[in-house]
Amino acid sequence: MVEAAREGREPRKAMTIAGSDSGGGAGIQADLKTFAAHGVYGTCAVTAVTAQSTRGVFAIAEVPEEVVIAQIDVTLEDIGAHAVKTGMLSAASIVEVVANRLEAWGLPLVVDPVMVAKSGDHLLQPNAVKIVKRDLLPLATVVTPNVPEAEVLTGMEITTLDAAREAAKAISALGPKVVVVKGGHLPGEPVDVIWDGSGFHELRAERIETTATHGTGCTFSAAIAANLALGLDPLAAIAAAKRYLTAALRHGYVIGDGHSPVDHFWATRRIDG
Repeated sequence: MVEAAREGREPRKAMTIAGSDSGGGAGIQADLKTFAAHGVYGTCAVTAVTAQSTRGVFAIAEVPEEVVIAQIDVTLEDIGAHAVKTGMLSAASIVEVVANRLEAWGLPLVVDPVMVAKSGDHLLQPNAVKIVKRDLLPLATVVTPNVPEAEVLTGMEITTLDAAREAAKAISALGPKVVVVKGGHLPGEPVDVIWDGSGFHELRAERIETTATHGTGCTFSAAIAANLALGLDPLAAIAAAKRYLTAALRHGYVIGDGHSPVDHFWATRRIDG
């Protein structure tokens, strides 16, 4: 971005619309770190404030709908964005207003259908799921459900890659251009199944044994948005995000007593000694 400023070029920008994680490992904090790690200028619209640590989610306060709308509009009017991602939206009313504004702005969109935190705490009210399906998914360039989220969106049981493929096609019928059903919850080698409307693709990676997994979904979807903002097509953006997240997991470190975060700045971190 410094080089872009010196040369008079506009820096690439991305917005996250999500909840705040006071522990810094997930939510808008993880998204902004991911944007920064990709050299993308990040902005945000906060949908909910959580009291959260590596141990769990202890309190949630939703941001009033009119404030969510204002955050999106005033930021995009002034700064703009080349891509947007959504994360925790919490309530049906927030999903509705976010979808309304994103439809109006018409930007490339990554939807991470956040429903449950790593600790098991619910981050999306059950009555909001139908609004996500009806209003938000049709706007998505890419949607990135994990297996439990894909099961909620489709009503299917997903225990195999074939079932993941079937679920990806079923979610695609709701309107998103590209669907990624993440494979981390399936046994064996983690395989992400991608349906792009005309064919399947698979992304494979080693399973890294680590407790530093907090914020993986946020980080993956934010990395996709960052790469879309940088000009990559959706499939290339997804592949680049997978490589970034795998390395962030490999370099994860222990913070707190529960699920530690991935290392968003693994590529630049300097360790003394």
